[in-house]
Amino acid sequence: MLHQATCVAINGRGLLIEGPPGSGKSRLALSLIDRGAVLVGDDGVTLEERSGRLYASPAPATAGLLEVRNLGLLTFPTLSNVRIALVIRLDPEAPRFIDTAQQVELHRAIVPFVRIWPDPDANKAELALKRYGV
Repeated sequence: MLHQATCVAINGRGLLIEGPPGSGKSRLALSLIDRGAVLVGDDGVTLEERSGRLYASPAPATAGLLEVRNLGLLTFPTLSNVRIALVIRLDPEAPRFIDTAQQVELHRAIVPFVRIWPDPDANKAELALKRYGV
């Protein structure tokens, strides 16, 4: 099922990035790709639940494309069937501190979920995945 989000794989672990249009999903993905992540999909990914786990693949219509503001759609290598380890939502109302990750249900799978301030801070996204991802 198509889901409106951007996704990258970091060491094989899927990081699903949600947020409203213009919040920086693609910009954060590009920063993570510059640090070694691999694109799964930008601005739309196919999600599938298997045995209680959530997997992401590129949306067929946009596979391999990442929108880089002011440059257009650029081509990147992609991965498919990546298990989602963490969902982050770019949210200007994100709490300043958290003790634990929340959980979100997507397509009948429960996944850890963290809201972060919308900025292209790849360090923060990687730390969230390391600390809260499954």
